[in-house]
Amino acid sequence: MVAVGSTIPDVDVRIIEDGKPAVVPISSLLGSGRVVFFAVPGAFTPGCSLQHLPSFVNKAKEISAKGVDRIVCLSVNDVFVMKSWGEAQGTGDDIIMVADPAADFTKALGMEVDASAFGLGVRSKRYALVLRDGVVEAFLPEEDGFAVLASTADCVLDAL
Repeated sequence: MVAVGSTIPDVDVRIIEDGKPAVVPISSLLGSGRVVFFAVPGAFTPGCSLQHLPSFVNKAKEISAKGVDRIVCLSVNDVFVMKSWGEAQGTGDDIIMVADPAADFTKALGMEVDASAFGLGVRSKRYALVLRDGVVEAFLPEEDGFAVLASTADCVLDAL
C-alpha cells in the first residue's frame, strides 16, 4: 500500500495527447518535479463532480504557486470519460486528467475498492498525494475511501 516515503510504481495509464488517446507510463506524469495527485472513485459522480474536482479547479493557481509543477487527477474510467469530465469541470491546462480503465495503477497502490454495491465495480478509493520526483511526501486518504474530507485541495494546500 502507498505510504509516505514510498516510490510510485511505474504502471501504464491513459491520457489524451494531441487530441488522441495515448498510453503513457505514470512516471512520465508523476516521476519528476513536485506533483499533486488525487484519485476519485468515479468521474461525473456526485462527490467527485460537486466537491472534489472543483476544489482543485478553484485552487489550482494557489497550489501551483506553492512550487507544484503539475496537478494530476485519476479515476478508474476510460480516457474519453476523463476528457469529457475535465472539459465539463473547466480543468483546462491546470489539471491533467488520467484514466486507469482496468484499475492497474490503483491496484498497484493498494487503493482499489469494490463499489459493486453502487453499480460501479472496482474503483479507486478517494485520496491525494504530494510527490517529489515520484516519492510520496504526503498521503491524504479518506478514512472510508469515499468521503470528501481529507483529500480536498484545501487539505493538500495545508500539506504543502
